[in-house]
Amino acid sequence: MQWQGYLRKDGRKGIRNYLLVVYLVECAHHVAREISRHFSGEPVQLIGFAGCYPNAYADRIMNALCTHPNAGAVLLVSLGCESFNRKQLEENIRASGRPADTIVIQEAGGTRTAIDQGVKWVKQAVNIIKLVPTAPMSIEELIVGTVCGGSDGTSGITANPAVGRAFNRLVAANGTAIFEETGEMIGLEDIMSRRAITPELAIELKKSVEKAARYYTLMGHGSFAPGNADGGLTTIEEKSMGAYCKSGDSAISGLIKPGDRPTKPGLYLMDVVPDGDPKFGFPNINDSVEIVEMIASGCHMILFTTGRGSVVGSAISPVIKICANPATYRKMQEDMDINAGAILSGTATIDSVGDEIFTRILEVAGGNVTCSEQLGHQEFILTYKTFTPLGPACLPA
Repeated sequence: MQWQGYLRKDGRKGIRNYLLVVYLVECAHHVAREISRHFSGEPVQLIGFAGCYPNAYADRIMNALCTHPNAGAVLLVSLGCESFNRKQLEENIRASGRPADTIVIQEAGGTRTAIDQGVKWVKQAVNIIKLVPTAPMSIEELIVGTVCGGSDGTSGITANPAVGRAFNRLVAANGTAIFEETGEMIGLEDIMSRRAITPELAIELKKSVEKAARYYTLMGHGSFAPGNADGGLTTIEEKSMGAYCKSGDSAISGLIKPGDRPTKPGLYLMDVVPDGDPKFGFPNINDSVEIVEMIASGCHMILFTTGRGSVVGSAISPVIKICANPATYRKMQEDMDINAGAILSGTATIDSVGDEIFTRILEVAGGNVTCSEQLGHQEFILTYKTFTPLGPACLPA
């Protein structure tokens, strides 16, 4: 269980080596997209923040993403009058040992000159990151997150519990696993908190779910979509129990919020529901938001379970798609890495699919590409949120 990882200045290791083209406001999106389009087939990916109004959460997440172990260099693309602190972001990236530069469209003279400048810099930087040293990397250094999307009546009885089995193996091997979605654990807080490694953490786990319940009540909306019902899910309770299965049954080592990095190997719950009264709308407007938040917390890859069938991947970290429904798998094999629907077909068990997922984790860490990577998926979205820092009970030493 060892492979070659890309060694970064801070000692962390990545399983990919991407150059990120980053727009810092929607007004700069087109220029950034045109720059990245010149490098089809190269390890260049496009991410960005659409907002102009400053937000501490977005700033924190973007800093974490631009210094992620899978990122080797960064080009920032600014209009010039947005509120994002581009100078500090570039300084932080450079301090991490990564090549970085900023194109300011208003200073460059407009769209065409900004694109030309950006293309010229990326051409040089792509060659530079090819020289990033590699070093042996083991499962103890690996962080894996899990998300479910497009869930149906099969998700909670095939793909999700199979991911739980894979997480059990990952944690037992001293790796790090992160699960999320406290809004889909309402009613399960007592069961989940009993898995906490300390009584103090148990209290915090319960509080995170109670916060989610209050938030969704104020919003007048729960985490239950029409597509879930069409796929055979009957209640939020049924969906929640199925989603919870992704965590397996290892002890829970800590509670984190987006952008927090686990302090040691183990299993962690990510609280993605903003603190305080609803200020910026729904906690996650789509599955890609959750994926980005997990990547910001250091996830090298994401396990994505789906019953109805989702095609999304992600920028920065590869996404392994695990299909819960055998009928969906037959229709969408090109997008799916694992057929957990084989459990329903009687040709596999939860344990055997869990083993298959664990093996695929190691293969992808070693360089094998996922279906979403092959198809060119690089979904990304960063929104507005508000969080307060967690106390020591959530991240026990």
